Amino acid sequence: MTSVALDDLDLSLAALLAGLAMAEAVEQRVALAGFDDVRFSHGFVFQHLLRESLTVGALARAMGVTQQRASKAAAELEELGYVRREVEPADARVRRLVLTDRGHGAVAAARLARAAVVAELRERLGARRVGAAERLLRDVLRETGGEEMVRARRVRLPS
Repeated sequence: MTSVALDDLDLSLAALLAGLAMAEAVEQRVALAGFDDVRFSHGFVFQHLLRESLTVGALARAMGVTQQRASKAAAELEELGYVRREVEPADARVRRLVLTDRGHGAVAAARLARAAVVAELRERLGARRVGAAERLLRDVLRETGGEEMVRARRVRLPS
């Protein structure tokens, strides 16, 4: 297998791979904080349940996935203790997904871990360079139509 030099990466690959490397560093810190069973992909469910409780169908629509996929993710998170199902007061047949205290704890741990990773990068690379990278990547999101996806919390891994 031929190796690839970092200098040969274009912006798209460099941004993707840097993001994945940072996500892995965050995931390791989150695991050390006591959430060793939470995965990067769980964050895509958490981001929707932070705003409001949702039915599985509403979660599927919000995430842009099939109801089967959303149901599988919800069941896994429920088994792990990050999500629980609550009866809808207006209709006892309807169940809403809600983050548990453990789920909120995992979100808080991830936020702290992301902040720590970025702080370390600022220390090692310089605040000005990290700030410039953040501004550039936000501009790239705007120019490529990603801004609306971020606002709608419809950001997900490519299929």
